[in-house]
Amino acid sequence: MMAAHIIDGKAFAATVRGKVADHVAKLKDEHGITPGLAVVLVGEDPASQVYVRSKGKQTVEVGMTSIEHKLPADTDEATLLALIDTLNTDPEVHGILVQLPLPKHLDEDLVINSIDPAKDVDGFHISNVGLLGTGQKSMVPCTPLGCLMMLRDYHGSLSGMDAVVIGRSNIVGKPMAQLLLGDSCTVTIAHSRTKDLADVVRRADIVVAAVGRPEMVPGDWIKPGATVIDVGINRIEKPDGGTRLVGDCDYASCAEVAGAITPVPGGVGPMTIACLLANTVTACCRANGLPEPSGLTA
Repeated sequence: MMAAHIIDGKAFAATVRGKVADHVAKLKDEHGITPGLAVVLVGEDPASQVYVRSKGKQTVEVGMTSIEHKLPADTDEATLLALIDTLNTDPEVHGILVQLPLPKHLDEDLVINSIDPAKDVDGFHISNVGLLGTGQKSMVPCTPLGCLMMLRDYHGSLSGMDAVVIGRSNIVGKPMAQLLLGDSCTVTIAHSRTKDLADVVRRADIVVAAVGRPEMVPGDWIKPGATVIDVGINRIEKPDGGTRLVGDCDYASCAEVAGAITPVPGGVGPMTIACLLANTVTACCRANGLPEPSGLTA
């Protein structure tokens, strides 16, 4: 029985944050520029509040300016769009992130597409989606970027590898497939309607699971020696009461056959905020015509 190499996302994210901090210090010392990240939170969603707090804390820790705008849940669209417009034109702001989900009365697509694409550090603006899809320089969504960084670190070259992405969301599945294509993988996007999903997954050298269904992928779907990147974060009941976090893969059985695997928690999750910080530095460098930090972009 082989035991998979555990890809430690927490440690990797700390390395990424270290690189970001070094580059921020260089921007300050050599150019007198401090990258600024503005986060907009509408409403009182508890998970979003925790996430925004964590983003703000880590932004400050790497030496960047953290700007937070907290708006009441009943904020109208015109008010939100006016705020985004102000941030778009503020030279101190290099990255803008509107925390999702938004309250139901606000049009998420309209709001996201009102952000200046050059400051869209989430990589969700339709222009960035199009640029990524055509292999041009774009802002890349943070979670897939983090997955790609970990895969490159573990494998070196991904060229010619067979990759299966389970999930077709705009936030993870689709951009993940584009990034893997960009690194010359052969890519299949599988989803809830895929016929013989187990057989599709079994041929993959790389499996990226991003469906949001707890422990959906069992070990017998995994090709021996394959690399498993588990994007899922699901909270399930424990038999003895209380809850625990699990991924989209059944960790115990997958770890027995995989060559490498990300744990949940402590795998992909920490990389998302680290890549948000990396994207903010990249956006700042592009805005000022300066060389981009190496190893922090796709």
